[in-house]
Parts: sequence; C-alpha cells; structure tokens
Amino acid sequence: MGKADLSCDIAIVGGGLAGGLAALALAAKRPDLDVRLVEPGPVGGNHIWSFFDGDIAEKDRWLVAPLVRHYWHGYDVQFPHHRRTLRMGYKSIPGEALAEAVAAALPAERIIADRVKHVAADHLLFGRGGRLDAKHVIDARGAGHLSALTCGWQKFVGQVLTVKGGHGLAHPVVMDARVAQLDGYRFVYLLPLSEETIFVEDTYYSDSPDLDADLIRERIGAYAAWRQWEVTAVSREETGVLPVVIAGEFDRFWPEGDKVARIGTRAGAFHATTGYSLPDAVRTAAALPRLVDGPDLGAQLRARAARGWRRQRFYRLLDAMLFRAAEPAQRIRVFERFYRLSPRLISRFYAGQSTRGDKLRLLAGKPPVPVARALSAVRKFDWK
Repeated sequence: MGKADLSCDIAIVGGGLAGGLAALALAAKRPDLDVRLVEPGPVGGNHIWSFFDGDIAEKDRWLVAPLVRHYWHGYDVQFPHHRRTLRMGYKSIPGEALAEAVAAALPAERIIADRVKHVAADHLLFGRGGRLDAKHVIDARGAGHLSALTCGWQKFVGQVLTVKGGHGLAHPVVMDARVAQLDGYRFVYLLPLSEETIFVEDTYYSDSPDLDADLIRERIGAYAAWRQWEVTAVSREETGVLPVVIAGEFDRFWPEGDKVARIGTRAGAFHATTGYSLPDAVRTAAALPRLVDGPDLGAQLRARAARGWRRQRFYRLLDAMLFRAAEPAQRIRVFERFYRLSPRLISRFYAGQSTRGDKLRLLAGKPPVPVARALSAVRKFDWK
C-alpha cells in the first residue's frame, strides 16, 4: 500500500518526548487501535530527560519506569553562599531508551520516517508526497509559534564527558551556580552517568533565545578544567532553548477554531518557570487511551491544556518578577533563596503543584528583587 492510500486510527506527528510517550501509552492500553508515529529523525532525538520522583503520580509511573536508565536518591545544589543536599529521588531517561521502547511497542511499518508539510484534524500530508488519513491526528511537534506569549528563555548546551580517573560525583548537581553570572542567571547542571562519564550542561536564564553553542562549549571545557577533570572524550551533545513564560493569551496560542489535537509543548503543556514538559507529557499520554474514544479529541485536549494554563498562573507571576524586576546578574539571588526553603515546597514547585501556603512562603519575607520593580512587573503583564 503506497503512502497515498495510508489510513489508521491515530496518527501522532512528532516522535519526541510527548509523541513517544503517547505512542507507548496507546500501544499498551489500546492494542485494538492502529497507531502510527511520524518522525523524520530518530525517535527520542538526542536528549536526556530527568525528573523528580514527586513529578509523576504513582498511577502513571508504569509508563516511564521501563525507560529510566539512571536513578539517584538525592541531588546537590551549590551557590556561592549556600550548598545543600536534598534527599529526593531523581531519575533520567535518555532518548535511546524511548526509541527502543517505541520500536518494541509498534510494528516497524507504523513508524514513518518522513516530514509532514500539512496537519489537519483527520489527515496529514507528507513532505515527500502522499497522505495519511486518521480518525485522530495528534500534533506533538514541539513548541511551534510562540508569538502569543511573552517569554524569557532557558537555553543550554550539554555534553557527555569521559573523565580519566573518574569525576568524583556520587549524585547529580542540579545547579552549580559557582560560575560567572553571564547572560542572565547561569548555572551548570551535572549528571554522573557512571564513574567516568558525566553529563555537563551549561544553562542560562536569559532575556534572549540566541544560543552561541561554540562559546558555551568553551565554557564547558573551562568548567571541566576548573574541576580538574582530564577529559578524554565527548560522546554526545544536545542543545536547547526552552520558553520561560511571563505572560500570554492561551486563546491566541491555541485558538478555539484550531481543531487539530495537540500535546506536549505544542499544547503549552510545560512548567512556565522551568520549561520542562515531562510531567505533563506523562499525564497526557496516560489519559489518551480513554480520551481517543471521544468524538472530538482536539477539543478535549485543548480543554485539558487550558486548565493546565490556568494552573500555571502563579509561575508566570514569578517569571514576570524574575525577568522584569531582577537585574540579570542578580537573578542568582532568587534561586539561592528558593533553595533555602523546605524540601517539600521545592518538590511541589517542580511538580507544578504549589499549595497556597507554598505561594505565600515564596512571596513572603525579604524579597531578592526590588519591591517597586516587582510590583511594576506584575502590573505590566497580563500574567493571569
């Protein structure tokens, strides 16, 4: 059967985190459905996704548990005036693990390596010609257009380094901010993958999405030298620019008239402050097997995304103060203060489940940004 004659029950466009998890959930819970995954590059891409134990509800852990390749019982944060170890489970999933799981769950002919030039609610057109009809098309192609949003940016370059004699770290360092504060708030993120291999990511909370990868590679090398690591190999590299949402209109980001179902970052389903989408991707994927029986999957997913957008209101408020009230070089004070708070509050923050008391605690006390500028930032943007 040629591409022009293809049809299926569910077509997922995009084989990144959200699309890959959706395919796995549907294959596991709805084997009666013909699910196709369309992805021009390798499923999972060149990424390492990490999450805290508290990010995923117990009822949904079946979906990610087989993908976890690294697990630690705690992590460190390091600032110029504050260091701390937090005893929270932390796990990592490499893109290869997602790719292997999808390949095992879907027959080879259901994974289509092609680009898509047009997506509609019930069909898509391939870049090299041909059409795929589906009862439901799900768009999982990443962020898309962000013109409806006012954003800061979290951008990074990460490399896996081989260190002769070992790097000496037993568990991750989620933030090492003992580095020069350049281009906003800067920190280095460290994942010890084995005794001699470590993932080193140089990260910035910046006003600009511009990413000078060559410059940041040099800074990673300088950081490794500062750590007195003898690097013998760089085995992989990933880069990224994640939106940190300050304000925006959900109805412009995903207009009600747009009937194409969306998931992941395409749906605005990510933490407004961290930019991370894994917890939302898991929740949505786990819900899909029951949602696909409805007549209008796009409307159902849009309603879910809109509720999630409203729940993120407080985090957009914090982002407005971070990017519009704090001087770039002083943003480190916001994060250093945050990491002096209770572990449970920190865990709920990352999970996007801050309580009313958490929110009051985050805003109370001596603020790390000027009060007048903070109030001005809140008034200026429609962060609701």
